Amino acid sequence: MVMMVLVIYHLAPVMMQAQPASRRQAEQQKSSQTNSGNVTNRARISFPTTAVMSEDVVWRRDIYRQLNLEEDANAGLYYPVEPTDGQMNLFTNIFKLMMRGLIKVYEYRMDGNEVFNDSARVKQKDFLDNYHIYYERTDRGVHIDNSDIPSREVKSYYIKESAYYDQRTSTFHRKVTALCPIMSREDDFGDAATQYPLFWVKYDDLAPYLAKQTIMTSNLNNAATMSVDDYFTRTMYEGKIYKTNNMLGRTLAQYCPSDSAMAKEQKRIEAELLAFEKGVWGNQARKDSLDSIAKAGKDVKAAKAVKKNRRASSSTKSATVKSKRSSGSSSAGSSSPARVSVRRQRH
Repeated sequence: MVMMVLVIYHLAPVMMQAQPASRRQAEQQKSSQTNSGNVTNRARISFPTTAVMSEDVVWRRDIYRQLNLEEDANAGLYYPVEPTDGQMNLFTNIFKLMMRGLIKVYEYRMDGNEVFNDSARVKQKDFLDNYHIYYERTDRGVHIDNSDIPSREVKSYYIKESAYYDQRTSTFHRKVTALCPIMSREDDFGDAATQYPLFWVKYDDLAPYLAKQTIMTSNLNNAATMSVDDYFTRTMYEGKIYKTNNMLGRTLAQYCPSDSAMAKEQKRIEAELLAFEKGVWGNQARKDSLDSIAKAGKDVKAAKAVKKNRRASSSTKSATVKSKRSSGSSSAGSSSPARVSVRRQRH
């Protein structure tokens, strides 16, 4: 009996140490999530961005674009490929924020749809191992050199863009809601590069940090810079539509039989968005629009002014004619002597 008590006494500290270890890990995970949320909130307060899109909008169109970073309009997101003088490209910033636990990233599914829940979150170590990114373990955690970040291979992005009408402010907006970096990596045989969509990230989580990152926006004027958040908010990017949210859940490639048909469909969708944006107030589409009413009001005012001017000119002309007539008669009387008639009386 005494031996059993001694064994239990010696095993108790080990059991007490094993349980707190798991608890410690859970508490660390919770604290890291809480800290990341607090950091994001502090960043959002320090660097306010555009308001979050409301879920009860009366009209919305979700489209997906692919941005090619080798085009001039998007090149500011690609260079520099390695951080220099405090400047970094978009993927390097996203990668560092992800590794520091400041933002959450979510896996890219085979159907291309984004799912933002905890079950779809990408773990940091799994991401590094899956894409063979070299890292070192230190006392402070994982260390990755800037030259090992594969930002040079990320040459394009998928973005989800929502065009919507906000009935509360009676305004039309285009807002980026999600980003997905795409890695282009060649295999060992030197074949054509294969594209690997890496993960989805919410734009609202990135926006406070993108507001602090600046990019160059002109090849002619190197002093022309703006924040990355302003770049996306002002929709200065250029990208081809490859998918829209539709009831069948199909991409353009699934129902467009050829490249020409896809280009035609892309132009049609762009024209629809532009037509709705211009037709929010019914410009040239509705006869009872504010612009047509204002234009009609201006035309009425102009017509009234013309009529008024015509009446004034006609009255001036009539007065001139009358004055000429009166002056003519008076002048005629003064030049010829007055006729005197003598009436003879009968005797």
